[in-house]
This record gives sequence, structure tokens and C-alpha cells, in this order.
Amino acid sequence: MVFRTDLALESISCDRLPDSVHISTRGRAFSITEIIIDDDSCLSTIGKGKGRYITLEGGSLSRFSDDYKLMAQELADELSRLLPEGDVLVAGLGNNDITPDAIGPQTAAKVLATRHLGGELDADEKMFLTSLRNVSTFSGGVMGQTGIETAEIIRAVAAEIKPKAVIAVDALACNDISRLGTTIQLTDTGISPGSGVSNQRMELSEKLFGIPVIAVGVPTVVDMHTIVRSLTGKSINRELPNIMVTPRDIDRLIERASQLLAFGINLALQPTLTFEDVRGLF
Repeated sequence: MVFRTDLALESISCDRLPDSVHISTRGRAFSITEIIIDDDSCLSTIGKGKGRYITLEGGSLSRFSDDYKLMAQELADELSRLLPEGDVLVAGLGNNDITPDAIGPQTAAKVLATRHLGGELDADEKMFLTSLRNVSTFSGGVMGQTGIETAEIIRAVAAEIKPKAVIAVDALACNDISRLGTTIQLTDTGISPGSGVSNQRMELSEKLFGIPVIAVGVPTVVDMHTIVRSLTGKSINRELPNIMVTPRDIDRLIERASQLLAFGINLALQPTLTFEDVRGLF
């Protein structure tokens, strides 16, 4: 049986790695696993193509940890590995009116937008801005609200403002309940919104946009069949009805996880700012 997941770590069996797949681990505040896939030969077997997939695993993101500052900095460091130099567009994917799908818009709302500031400040303030990267943020809703593919909207925006990269933030699905609300995935391969819940839309990728697309996500839903399998150890009849389940504290999870993601994104995009500087933005 195929279980729904957006996480590369759950799609790969470490017992029989193809020659094109390489795994390394590191981390302090998080347990970090990096998967590098050399080519597209695994697309038909694990559904993941060429690129880098970085998974950060820790405690529940709905709670404030004593290591919060280190977590934010470690997230920023990992994201910086994937980012090119130059202007960046941060796109919050998902539906802000549906809590499990709201992590993208809520994260984008907390990211420091700087692209517009140069024309509004005096000479002294502009000198300070020379140390900041030009960043734009955008949340366009979902196709059910707009009638337009999210990828089409972001492609049009990117064509107008010409960033060097897009950071796309979205909610993910996992198939291991221990990773629900505890895991962050970063990848330079882009994203297909809704793919983890069988609602696949046009992908956001370098192939479509012509610039790198770095996807950032947190699993907020899990397949009910997966939960039953995890608790009973038995196979599930595929003919039985299935639903996606979200944590009881989903409101708090989205609020706090989006803040942590925004911390990491802000620190990665603006390395001249300190943790305390970024905290002042919230």
C-alpha cells in the first residue's frame, strides 16, 4: 500500500539505498538528515528527483523550547546552504482560512519585506539598507479561492520583480505520526502543492520559473490509514474510507511553527541581523 507523504526521509529505505542517493546526518538543536539525490532515476520508485532534501527533526513545534534561539539559527544555517545571492521572493502557499493549511500564509506575513523601502527612507536610513537583501513576500490563496493555479500567480509575480530565487512555504503531509508537527523539510527541488493529500497542482520549480525554488514545510496532517497501521501493525484494506488527521493543538502549532520558520527565513535572508533584531519584528 502507498501511504501519502511529502517527506523525502519517509520515501527512502535506508536499508537499500540506490547508488544515486547519499545520506548524511548532523545537528545540535535538531536531528538533521540531508539526502542528496544525484539524478532523476529514483522518480519512478520513491517519487523524488534530483536535488537536496534536508529534514530537521525535534520536539513539538507547538511548544517553545529552551533551545529556541539555537533552533532558529540552525534552521537559518541549513536554509542558507540552499539560497543563492540576490533578491528573494517568499511565497506563502495554502489557505489561511483552513488552519492546517495556513502555515504558508502565516509564515510569509512574518517575513521582513525590504524591496520597497529604498524609495521611502532618507539618506542615513538608506545606508543601513545596503546591508539588507531585497525581499518580497506574497500569499495568493489557493486555486479554490482564486480560480488560478498558485504557480501561475507566482510565475507572473516573479516575472515582474525578477528575484534570484523563490522560497515557497507550505503545509506538508507525513506518514509517521511522530513527525506530525515536529519536523521541518527544506529542499531545492521546489514543491507540488497538495501532493501529499492527493490534490496535486502545478509544481513550483526551477524548470517552470527559471530560478531556484526552495521549498520549506512542516507536516500538519497525517493519513488515518497510517495511524491505524502504526497502532495495530496491521495492513489496511484500501477500500475502507480514509481521511487526513491533524493535531488537537493545530491552532497553536500553526502559530508557533510559522513564527519559527519566519525566524529562520529572516535570519537566513538577512545575516547582518541578530536573533534579537528579528525578535523585534514580531
